Amino acid sequence: MAHIYTPRSLSDIRELRMRIETEDPLFYGLKKLKMRGRDLANIPPALFHLQELEVLDLSPERESCLTFRLMFVPRTICKLVNLKVLVLDTNELDEIPLEVTKLINIERLALSNNQLSWLPEGFNKLKKLKSLHLANNEFEEFPMQLCEIDGLEFLDLCDNKLHVLPAEISRLSELHTLLLFFNRLEALPETICEMTYLNCLWIGNNLIKQLPRAFGNLKYLDWGVRYTSSTLDGNPLVSPPIEICRMGPGAIEKYLNSSRGDITSRNSNKSLVNGGQRRDDEESDRGQSRNSRSKYENGDGGGKKRTGNTRDNRKSTRARRERNIQLQDYSDEDDK
Repeated sequence: MAHIYTPRSLSDIRELRMRIETEDPLFYGLKKLKMRGRDLANIPPALFHLQELEVLDLSPERESCLTFRLMFVPRTICKLVNLKVLVLDTNELDEIPLEVTKLINIERLALSNNQLSWLPEGFNKLKKLKSLHLANNEFEEFPMQLCEIDGLEFLDLCDNKLHVLPAEISRLSELHTLLLFFNRLEALPETICEMTYLNCLWIGNNLIKQLPRAFGNLKYLDWGVRYTSSTLDGNPLVSPPIEICRMGPGAIEKYLNSSRGDITSRNSNKSLVNGGQRRDDEESDRGQSRNSRSKYENGDGGGKKRTGNTRDNRKSTRARRERNIQLQDYSDEDDK
């Protein structure tokens, strides 16, 4: 059913249009509308008739003490087809409606400080999305759909409950900022070392003990005295230690290569020692075999000696038998 415009709804539309601004320094030149206070608790239906909107901010003001917050996103938001920026931070959202995936012109989406644990099916249709803010939510698994948004440049997943970062994340070939502070990551995939275009990677306050072997390939990361210098702090790092990490990718690469060389060297030395021991054992076995064969052949032991003794015993038995026969003959002669 088509919307019936009443005098009230028309006046609401006019009022909202008067609040549109174009000189926000963050979005200069874009048509922006910021909803405040009670409007967040009860979004006026007239809002979704402002199809010219390019920036919509539905995040509560800090000064309001968060009294008024958005409990859900109206499905009619899909009518705002020209939106480039949608800000929904710091509300009470536990889901994003499927209709958001129809905002195909969206470039920046801010969803931090909510209660989200999943993204709607079809989220990967937002092919123009460049900046996504999902910090301080309830994500336990990395949203795999994000790996299909090739143009994504900025991704903030800090302060969630992520355990694993998928290997497919390397498909984000335009990503330059990846923020993963305060999660439960125990390791990083080897494929992250292929993301050599990263210039900001925050993985502090996780459970990471060891960095991938080729981590030193991330040459564009800033490990200096500026804000990214603490990007790895708060992890139980062993290889390499945090002191090495703070020295930059060159030191990390040198340490990991050196450690790999030491392991190879130790394995090689172990093989040499084991090989030498095996050769000594083989030589000893061959020596014992030669000694045994020599004794056997010389009659000092083994079968030859036993064969000689048997032959001697047979000779002695025949001699005694012959003597007994002779003695018997002598005895018979005497009786005659």
